[in-house]
Amino acid sequence: MNKKQRKVFYPTLFFLGLILMAWQISIYRNTIIDLKILIGIILLVGILAFFMDVKNYGKTYKYNGIGLYFYAAMQYICGFGFIVCSLFMLSNYYLAETEPIKKEFEIIERSSLPGSGKYRKHERQPTFNINYNGELKELVFPHKYYEKRNFYSIIELETRKGYFGFDILEHKNLK
Repeated sequence: MNKKQRKVFYPTLFFLGLILMAWQISIYRNTIIDLKILIGIILLVGILAFFMDVKNYGKTYKYNGIGLYFYAAMQYICGFGFIVCSLFMLSNYYLAETEPIKKEFEIIERSSLPGSGKYRKHERQPTFNINYNGELKELVFPHKYYEKRNFYSIIELETRKGYFGFDILEHKNLK
């Protein structure tokens, strides 16, 4: 790949990684997986890509010293790291088993998030924390449950086993 091609390749990869990261957040909310695993995948892939390609990055852009290493590390972590992590999450989610399992969990803690979108910031979304097989999982519900959030004590989940063994949330109901 020549210098001109790399000047297009690196920014494209960077922005693709950022776009996939935003999509990955919605997949993460419906997957029972430890955040440390995802951060580990992002950093491991980003660091490996850094060591394999930092010379080409230095030939493409006129950075040197600490600037070269900083910008290259950000490029590889946000580009390669987020892309590979997104592929991992999407594979686990979309290649999951088809048989759902229903389970009930007691609500441990309640909180809320601001609404999404420019005109819905005042519509708070209730969040509920449950103990899912020894891990604390935060579940976000639509605004319509906000007023009665203190009356719910149990969450019924319908889950499927993901491709890599991490559970996928299919449906969630408040009781």
